[in-house]
Amino acid sequence: MPRISDAAVPTVVVEGVRKTFKLRHTHSFKETFVAAVRRKPLSTEFRALDAVSFQIDRGEAVALLGYNGSGKSTMLKLISGVLKPDAGTVMTRGRVAGLIEVGAGFHPDLSGRENIFLNAAILGMSRQEIEERFDDIVAFSEIEQFIDTEVKHYSSGMFLRLAFSVAIHTEVDVLLIDEILSVGDEPFQQKCLARIRELHANGKTLVVVSHDLDMVSHLCDRGILLRHGNVEFDGDSREAVALMRQ
Repeated sequence: MPRISDAAVPTVVVEGVRKTFKLRHTHSFKETFVAAVRRKPLSTEFRALDAVSFQIDRGEAVALLGYNGSGKSTMLKLISGVLKPDAGTVMTRGRVAGLIEVGAGFHPDLSGRENIFLNAAILGMSRQEIEERFDDIVAFSEIEQFIDTEVKHYSSGMFLRLAFSVAIHTEVDVLLIDEILSVGDEPFQQKCLARIRELHANGKTLVVVSHDLDMVSHLCDRGILLRHGNVEFDGDSREAVALMRQ
């Protein structure tokens, strides 16, 4: 992904981004054959984002808001580099890490300890960085006694705690968060939220996708409201939330 020069102020620059997905309407050879005989379309295109542009400055906390299908999660994945735009450009400055599909890099047959090193490396941390943060990662996850147990024996809550803890201890400049604050019980959620606020207070840039509008309005100063793949509003997060609730 292109990087912005150190002299530039914005951390994320999105210019004229368009992203289209092909939606299949058949799931088997039989369905495909029947649809072809009846001359029905086998697929249609869905434009998730259409000429979207915005900039995010260093240290901002920005919420991407919108109803299901508005393009907000797609935009987050484009910023992370998981997806590439069909048109336009997405540029970032510094190290970007996403709390998107947390734990996707975990291997079920490896222990929690081994997965910490594996997943942290996938997120861009060096071995030295991982070793320096290892004890903090384990302590934050609150699963110390199971750290040498294979992950396939973890409950879903234990798995997500460890995955979140690895991601939140990554050294980043831009942190992308997608509906991850639903992880664990309420005390653990509050601890995660406090950690995210701490990172923001230390100058990290946050880009957040969440359906928890109250949390978003308190955590983020700015809201970008997407509707049908377009930017409908870009401004104060409380105003963006109010527009969502209309």
